[in-house]
Amino acid sequence: MSVTVRYWAAAKAAAGVADEQLDSGGTLASLLDAVRAAHGAELATVLARCSYLVDEVSPGRTPHTEVVVADGSVVDVLPPFAGGSGPAEQTQASAVLVPA
Repeated sequence: MSVTVRYWAAAKAAAGVADEQLDSGGTLASLLDAVRAAHGAELATVLARCSYLVDEVSPGRTPHTEVVVADGSVVDVLPPFAGGSGPAEQTQASAVLVPA
C-alpha cells in the first residue's frame, strides 16, 4: 500500500523532506507510526501539534485509529501556521499601538 505524505512548515523542516511515499496505511494512526519510526523524535514532537488532511478532507475529531488511509491516498501534515498556544496554555493578547 503506497501513500503520499506531504509535510508543511515545521513538519517539513523536521522531516527533512517536502513529501515522500510510504508503504504504510490502513489507518491514519498506523501511517503516523510509520512516519515517527522513519524520522524520529523531532518530527514526533511536531506531529503531536499537527492537524491532517486525508485526500483533502479533514478527519476532524475522528480518532486516528478510525480514519481510513487507502492505497494511493495523499496525507497532508499541517502544523499550526500562526503559532499560538497549546490547549494546556493560555496567552493574553496585548494591544498594538499604531501611530496616527
